[in-house]
Amino acid sequence: MQTADILVLDFGSQYTQLIARRLREQGVYTELIPFNASIEQIKAKSPKGLILSGGPASVYAKDAYFCDEGIFDLGLPILGICYGMQLIAHKFGGSVIPASHKEYGKAELKIAKNSQLFDGVEDDSVVWMSHADKVEILPKNFEVLATSKSSEYCVFADENRKIYAMQFHPEVIHSEFGTVMLKNFSKICGLTSTWNMGSFAKDQIAKIKAKVGNDKVLCAVSGGVDSSVVAALLAHAVPQNLIVVFVDNGLLRTNEARQVEEMFKLKLGVNLISVDASELFLSRLKGVTEPEKKRKIIGETFIEVFDREAKKFENVRYLAQGTLYTDVIESSPSGASKTIKSHHNVGGLPEWMKFELIEPLREIFKDEVRQLGLELGLSRDVVFRHPFPGPGLAIRIMGEVNTPNLELLRKADVILREELKSSGWYDKTWQAFCVLLNVRSVGVMGDNRTYENAVCIRVVDASDGMTASFSRLPYDLLENCSRRIINEVEGINRVVYDISSKPPATIEWE
Repeated sequence: MQTADILVLDFGSQYTQLIARRLREQGVYTELIPFNASIEQIKAKSPKGLILSGGPASVYAKDAYFCDEGIFDLGLPILGICYGMQLIAHKFGGSVIPASHKEYGKAELKIAKNSQLFDGVEDDSVVWMSHADKVEILPKNFEVLATSKSSEYCVFADENRKIYAMQFHPEVIHSEFGTVMLKNFSKICGLTSTWNMGSFAKDQIAKIKAKVGNDKVLCAVSGGVDSSVVAALLAHAVPQNLIVVFVDNGLLRTNEARQVEEMFKLKLGVNLISVDASELFLSRLKGVTEPEKKRKIIGETFIEVFDREAKKFENVRYLAQGTLYTDVIESSPSGASKTIKSHHNVGGLPEWMKFELIEPLREIFKDEVRQLGLELGLSRDVVFRHPFPGPGLAIRIMGEVNTPNLELLRKADVILREELKSSGWYDKTWQAFCVLLNVRSVGVMGDNRTYENAVCIRVVDASDGMTASFSRLPYDLLENCSRRIINEVEGINRVVYDISSKPPATIEWE
């Protein structure tokens, strides 16, 4: 089991993942764990400090979330953020009540007492608030470290026990010195910046070697960043015991199967086994319109195909997958967090399969995967390729997935990528794709009435995929994309642009 420098107990805040991100950026390995994890689960991770995240509940309400109180007897430094702050106040005999003035957005931090927590933090700096409750009475043995206009107990602590609590969210970028305060907390925990992708790569290669031994590993690849990095890790760790399989599920973009084969054989030097299972996947998706059902069908079919391929070789004991931390968080929430979507890599294998899973990326975020890819020697064009979902175009088609719909979407997608690359915007954005809406609208072409399909363009900026904002593309570029798609793709007469951010929307439509 991977140990963690700092554990974040997740009480359901939309910002919880950012706490781990900010600390990892500072070289401190941080993981999330459910708020209701047992003390044994927490001890097993051997943390040097704990952070209690924010969350949507109120500590005085019937639906309040509480952690194992044993954490306060471990002698570890603890930092409570927002709900975590109020939980600390509640636990130690303070009082938490609904605030007469709810506080959302920017506030000024007034430092009242010097503390290691504030080393390098300027007085009157901006912090980000998001709360409707407040601490009315401070618990015994705690003292105020900072205030804000609407929070007289903005930051308080029992510094003898190294228990700290802050009302604002240091993890969001709007808190000017938030990362500094998180880094300071890690120093209070006695931690230094020792974690990076180089150390992570060495650790994973050693673990894979020890685990695999003389057995074989079947590595499922799609040509995307995640599976490419997994294949590279395995090629470093167990080159003689590696079997790399690429399945064409019929849900890929134009010429993608050929590009994947060329990339692995020519750029990565990996012997690739290609399997065309497009007819099988499309036959099972016939008539299916519900997004979760699509994902599950695709995931189950993938596993069947890989199992069939594995039986052609001896001593195949392991299946390697490119599962990311974001996949785990969104697909397998715990406690206060909600399921966003299922992911075909998450949730383990069916009982009938004899494989054991190897998921070396399961504990890192997307941008960390890219750093790892560069560390392993992969080219930038492989590492910085836009993300492409495992279920492929199936979750970019609203409604039934069939050959005519796939062809329409592929043609539109090619045009979008061509325009982004020729304008220089492809490398400036995180992800770009088209969605076939299967919504028909009236149009006019050459004096004739049309009643055809609409396509949505989705382009976003992000760093790890946990949050994203729509890309502010130039109007001229959007106009060129729209004009070309409507003129060159028969069956489409309307193009719209998605200006939703994540949250509240997700990046993919399904």
